Amino acid sequence: MTSFLALGFGTQELIIVVVLVLILFGGKKIPELMRGVGKGVGELKKGLDEGKRDLDRAVNDDTSNSADQDEIRSSKQ
Repeated sequence: MTSFLALGFGTQELIIVVVLVLILFGGKKIPELMRGVGKGVGELKKGLDEGKRDLDRAVNDDTSNSADQDEIRSSKQ
């Protein structure tokens, strides 16, 4: 709830949003809707983690390639 308060939502606004969701989707659809949102957030986190891993791997590869090139240059001299 503190995140809603940080965004400028008070208790009254939160109650209004909950009531509107209940009216629009009904009590039976809300668990389905939340399950879908949860799966979407999970996929987003997985994609972000994968992207971070790929970026770290690319940076490490560039660093090792640079070290290898420096070693080759020094051996030629």
